[in-house]
This record gives sequence, C-alpha cells and structure tokens, in this order.
Amino acid sequence: MPLATRRLRDPDINPCLSESDASTRCMDENNYDRERCSSYFLKYKNCRQFWNSVMLQRRRNGIQPYMPTAAERDEILGAMRKMPY
Repeated sequence: MPLATRRLRDPDINPCLSESDASTRCMDENNYDRERCSSYFLKYKNCRQFWNSVMLQRRRNGIQPYMPTAAERDEILGAMRKMPY
C-alpha cells in the first residue's frame, strides 16, 4: 500500500475515517448517485471542519501534535456528550 494511502487510513492521522468510509460505501451502494449520499458528504464536511478548528486551536496554544490522537479525540468527544457534527 502506498505511503499516502496508509496515512489516509491511519486513525491517528485522519479523524474522519469512518465518515469517509460511510460516504464511499453509500456511493458504491447507490451507483454513484451523489444526491442520495448528500447527507454523508455533509457529515464528512462537518467532521473535517470541526477537527480542523481543533487542530488550529491546538496550534495556537502550542500543543503538539496539532491533531489529537485517536484516543485523545475519543476523550474530547466523550466530554462533549454528543457528536458536534
């Protein structure tokens, strides 16, 4: 598997892996009809926006790594008590 693909499939690097997989699965199941999968695309977009804002805030505060690991993301979402996206 190429390095770029491995990085995209790494849950510590890609916080929206499940949303990405869900949108791809939807496209496969619906013969690539984008209208039927728009809710999946919206959820993926909102996920990326949320984690990008977290990453920017951590960068401003000098916290490394800028993107929280998968375990840290689970703690963040658990503290929020609901999915922000």
